[in-house]
Formats: sequence, C-alpha cells, structure tokens
Amino acid sequence: MADLPKVYLLWHVHHQAGQGSKVHHFEEPDDFWADEEAGDDVKLLGTYSSRDAARDRIDRARQLPGFSDEPKCFYVEEFVVDEDQWTEGYVTD
Repeated sequence: MADLPKVYLLWHVHHQAGQGSKVHHFEEPDDFWADEEAGDDVKLLGTYSSRDAARDRIDRARQLPGFSDEPKCFYVEEFVVDEDQWTEGYVTD
C-alpha cells in the first residue's frame, strides 16, 4: 500500500499568565500545550504540503507583531489525508 499524502497544520499559541502565575512557553520543538479557558489564544496559521513549507511560514510569522513576542510557541502537526482521527462515538454531560 502506497503512503497516503500528508498535510502539516501550523499552530501558534499566545499564552496568558494565570492569576498570579508566570507565563509558560513551549520548551522543546514539537512541544504543545494550551489552556484556552485560562485565556491562551490558539491560532491556525495554515495547512502546508510539507514540514519545510510550514517551517518557512514560521520564519516569516516570527517577523510579525504578536508572533514575535512568542517566537518559540509554534507547533507543526502532521495529518494523513483521508485518515479518520476520531474513530469512536462520544457522550455529553
């Protein structure tokens, strides 16, 4: 079976400090965490055909206001095209 095509989603998180706490940023490449309930702002910058194209976009975004304040808080997420991500049902409370 041939490899299915992949896409690369590029995310950025602007982290907010919780009440009386310090802002924590990504520490390592491929690190990702966000707490939107605490005010973290998660943005999808785009979907790219390669990891290199996503990294090129990171370089350009780091020059822009806002993104330059958190230059380490980018995350590239790989997805296989036409592959189910959520394979089970769910319940709500």
